[in-house]
Amino acid sequence: MRLVREKTVYQLTFMPRMFPVNCYFVEEEDHLTLIDAALPYGAKAILRAARHIGKPIGRIVLTHAHSDHVGALDALKQALPDALVHISRRDARLIDGDLSLDADEPDTPIRGGIPKALKTRADVLLQDGDRIGSLLALAAPGHTPGSMAFLDTRNGSLIAGDAFQTRGGIAVSGQFRPWFPFPAMATWNKIKALESARKLRAYHPTLLAVGHGELLKQPGAALDRAIAEAERNLAHFLK
Repeated sequence: MRLVREKTVYQLTFMPRMFPVNCYFVEEEDHLTLIDAALPYGAKAILRAARHIGKPIGRIVLTHAHSDHVGALDALKQALPDALVHISRRDARLIDGDLSLDADEPDTPIRGGIPKALKTRADVLLQDGDRIGSLLALAAPGHTPGSMAFLDTRNGSLIAGDAFQTRGGIAVSGQFRPWFPFPAMATWNKIKALESARKLRAYHPTLLAVGHGELLKQPGAALDRAIAEAERNLAHFLK
């Protein structure tokens, strides 16, 4: 596992050369907030990284319910029984095995790996605009119906989950990158993903942290290019 720090954000990357899967610590005054739980074998490395930083993990926050973002959740919750688990109210249904769509949601199938044996359930169900310490929760549907991103209000760092990728070239969720096509293949709805990308860009993030790929400092111009590409590719749907 690789550990990189930028501002208040620590990026933990599993398999950085082959199939990078990221989770994050956001540093608060007296604890760490863990964003996402990576892969099933990752719990020990995540706990070891927290000990290296020197602060306890106070809460666990999930961007969405795909297996590569909740994989170590059961083991982490067992090790950290007092750490409250947060996920969007919408994606909590996916963890419960409910893949149905709401009447006002696009009728496209939910894709990607949904865990079938996960025991842990969320303690806190999030909605757009909720606050978790220094983080502002932002609904960002598209990759999944209940995907969320988290903005550190102290410095503009945006932990975006799979709303964007930087591995293989920056892209909005659902836009195909030949060198790393997997986020696109697992995206529920490309139009919703584009709408969410525009929303997140409007917060003018100073740092972009994604589920797959490197940290991106001052990402504004790159985000604009990725959004413009998605708009071109989806133009016939947007008319």
